Amino acid sequence: MRVIVSLFWSFLLVNMTAYVVNSMQGGTYNFTVASILSVAVTVLVIILGEALGTGEEEKRKVELGKE
Repeated sequence: MRVIVSLFWSFLLVNMTAYVVNSMQGGTYNFTVASILSVAVTVLVIILGEALGTGEEEKRKVELGKE
């Protein structure tokens, strides 16, 4: 479920950003490129989220006295 939500928000935000930036520069908006970029951003966000973790493991160790 986290992956689907991340993909949804990444798709919306990256496409919006691509549209605004291209409009400001006088270029043309390319939906395909923006969508591919949103998938790449989603993968990076998921990898970063897994690497950083939430700290729940450390909290459990402290609660159980297994430091």
